[in-house]
Amino acid sequence: MITRENEKQGHIRFDGNDIALAAAMLERLSTTIEIVYYLMSRGEERSFVLMLVTAQNADIAALMDAEKRNTDILFEIDKERAIYAVICQDTKIDGGYHFGERVMSHLQKIGAVEPYCVELEVRTTTYDIKYLIFKVIEEMLRAQKEERCGEIVFRTLH
Repeated sequence: MITRENEKQGHIRFDGNDIALAAAMLERLSTTIEIVYYLMSRGEERSFVLMLVTAQNADIAALMDAEKRNTDILFEIDKERAIYAVICQDTKIDGGYHFGERVMSHLQKIGAVEPYCVELEVRTTTYDIKYLIFKVIEEMLRAQKEERCGEIVFRTLH
């Protein structure tokens, strides 16, 4: 495959599968994020974490369901590619990171292949929901490109 000039400069390019992933995430997560934004605007929540996890040879759905709190919302985004998203309500960077640590530790213990975890802490409702979804996918693609397998990649939006 030919590397395009903008890819040489560190830019992340969405291929057809990535665009389909973004469309699926928009469809499944938008309304829930709107509700979380509403709760944040009323002062009932301060921030939330949007987490994207993928790994092969692991039952991520069962693992995430066992590890998440009752306020966290799990989404199966692409069962075939084993991509799952979680919205952790009223969660800051430390809580999101600890959740990611538990998940990644368990995935490594069971011998999951290529486990990736990206988390985006959102502290304000000023970001467009589409931007949040595109940003978390972009961070996942960057983590995969940089071969940050087994790590927790965490970003904060102020």
